[in-house]
Amino acid sequence: MKSVTRSLRILEAVAQHQPVTVGELTKLFGLPKSTVQRTLVTLAEAGWLRANRKDTTRWEVGARVLAVRPAALQGSSLFAAARDPMVRLRDKVNETIHLSVPDALQCMVVVDRVDCDHAVRTFHTIGDTSPLHATATGRAVLAHLPKQDVEEFIARGLERYSETTPTDPEELRAELRRIRTDGYAFNGNQYRPGVCAIAAPVLDEDGTPLATVAISMPESRYDADKLPEWGRLVADATTEIAERRLGA
Repeated sequence: MKSVTRSLRILEAVAQHQPVTVGELTKLFGLPKSTVQRTLVTLAEAGWLRANRKDTTRWEVGARVLAVRPAALQGSSLFAAARDPMVRLRDKVNETIHLSVPDALQCMVVVDRVDCDHAVRTFHTIGDTSPLHATATGRAVLAHLPKQDVEEFIARGLERYSETTPTDPEELRAELRRIRTDGYAFNGNQYRPGVCAIAAPVLDEDGTPLATVAISMPESRYDADKLPEWGRLVADATTEIAERRLGA
């Protein structure tokens, strides 16, 4: 039980001081550096922590923390900035709106949702995960990652989830180029059968994707003629979220 308690305390300390180094945590707890490092690696393997993308010697909480406790987001600038634009986007299109965050190069995690009033609608529980290459939310993130990260992801292999999942590397690269040009990503039955989605990224000041907002709907209500309009609406929403977050 001591090791469990230690792990939880280190997790809490990372959440409070992130991004934080092993040395800083060692001083904070008075523990051997090897013990702290081992605990950090164990928590990272379980998805609770991850290395900071800009400085891999520093640690921060992983998206799984947000999946288990979405209320932790409520005090964050991202959550506060996203909620009202998501509600307004839902009111414009009357479809389910999701806010998702990337868990490094592993997956996307749903952290908030605004439901529509249709009797038949798509549904993702808070904490649901999905693959990056097979979804609109994931590709919206991939399109704005550094080239080396995208190539690292592709090298792991692209799993097929449906007949239309992009599993050819060049096909995926071409799609990511289109997303950067158009400002939004589209998923039509590429992950879950009968589900379509349009997503755009929330970018920080240096262009790093922090999250995505998606309009999600049953295939029966998808209208290809409306795709440019929906894409513009979701991209406008994420632009507003980014601006609100910086102004918070």
